Amino acid sequence: MTGSQTPGHDTSGHDVAGRHVTEHQATTDQDLARLTGVARTYGRGSAAVVAVHEVTCVIRRSDRIAVTGASGSGKSTLLHLLSGLDEPTAGQILWPGLGGRPFGRPGVAGMVFQGPSLLAPLDVLDNTALPLTLAGADEDEALRRAADALSTVGLADLAARLPEELSGGQAQRVAVARVLAARPRLIIADEPTAQLGSAHAAQVVDLLLTAADDLNAGLIIATHDPHMAARLPTCWRMADGALLEAAPCSS
Repeated sequence: MTGSQTPGHDTSGHDVAGRHVTEHQATTDQDLARLTGVARTYGRGSAAVVAVHEVTCVIRRSDRIAVTGASGSGKSTLLHLLSGLDEPTAGQILWPGLGGRPFGRPGVAGMVFQGPSLLAPLDVLDNTALPLTLAGADEDEALRRAADALSTVGLADLAARLPEELSGGQAQRVAVARVLAARPRLIIADEPTAQLGSAHAAQVVDLLLTAADDLNAGLIIATHDPHMAARLPTCWRMADGALLEAAPCSS
C-alpha cells in the first residue's frame, strides 16, 4: 500500500484495483522505500515469533503516515525494517529514493526512538551533532547545523546542558533536532510520545510534521495513541504482524 491509497500491491505486479504496476512505476524517485512480501521472524521452530508477516507497502516523499495497533502488533519492527536497522527474513526491501539501505547514512533517514537516545556524557549540542560527526562531517559545520536545529525546536538556550538535566519532553525535542540537523529524506519515529504528557506529546508531533514539510521528507510515525494518529492524514493499521489497511486517520 502507499500512504495515499487503500491496501496497495500484491506480489503479482498488480495493485488491488487490478492495474498493472510496471517496473518503472515501482521505482520512481518519489518512492523512498518499497517493501514486497516482507516478513521478520525471531527465533526458530516452536519458539519462533513472527513480528511482521507478508507486508507490502510503499513510502513516498509526500507521505505523512501513522502506523497504529496494539503493543506487539509489529509497528516497531516494521519501522526498524524501513530504516535498515533490521533485516527481513523473507521478502524484499528497496530504497529507490534513498540510494540504498539508509542505516548509518545521516541525511538519508533519521529516526526518533521511543526511549532515551541521548548519550549521557555529551551535552545537548554535541548529542545533536553526533550523527553528522560520526559520518565524517566537518566539526564546525556539524556544530553549526546542530545549533540551527536546536534553535528550530526552541532549545538553543539548553545547548550546554547534559541529558540528565532535561525533562522528557525536552529530551525528545533534542532527538527531533538531531534528525533536523542531518536533513534526511525520510523521518521515522517509533512511539516518540509514549512517555510524554499530552502537551509535550502535541509539541513533538508539531515539530515532526513541520520538519517533514520543511525538509520535503517522508514521515512515518508508530503510535498507539489515537489522538496523535489523528494529526496525520493517513493511518496504517497493524495486527499480529500484518498490515491490515490504510485509511484517513480521522475515520
